[in-house]
Amino acid sequence: MSYLALKHLHMSFAFLSGSLFLIRGVLMLRQPEGLPPRTTLLDRGSHIIDTILLASALTMVVWSAQYPFVVTWLTVKVFAVLAYIVVGAIALRRGKTKGVRTGAFFVALLIFGYILKLAITKQVA
Repeated sequence: MSYLALKHLHMSFAFLSGSLFLIRGVLMLRQPEGLPPRTTLLDRGSHIIDTILLASALTMVVWSAQYPFVVTWLTVKVFAVLAYIVVGAIALRRGKTKGVRTGAFFVALLIFGYILKLAITKQVA
């Protein structure tokens, strides 16, 4: 597989991951009791998609020799992804109230947008 093919795979799975998060977030907003149990196809699908997304990211890091804590934009992207994971977990599962989950959902979407901006422009500001 070429680097360009891997990059397109990564971008495709980033789109799928974000889309699935958006769908799960909308479902959370629409259902008063929150999301259905974690055994749903949405949850399992998101784990598979995110695993492929992470594997492709790590492979691109190695192939390109652009490493976090060496390349500034990539370091910021790693921390943004970690923030997205934490805030996303609050939005979909860990938030105690619907208000907390709703706020976290919108913050997670903003973080996701920033991650996309970093990936496209490779500029932190």
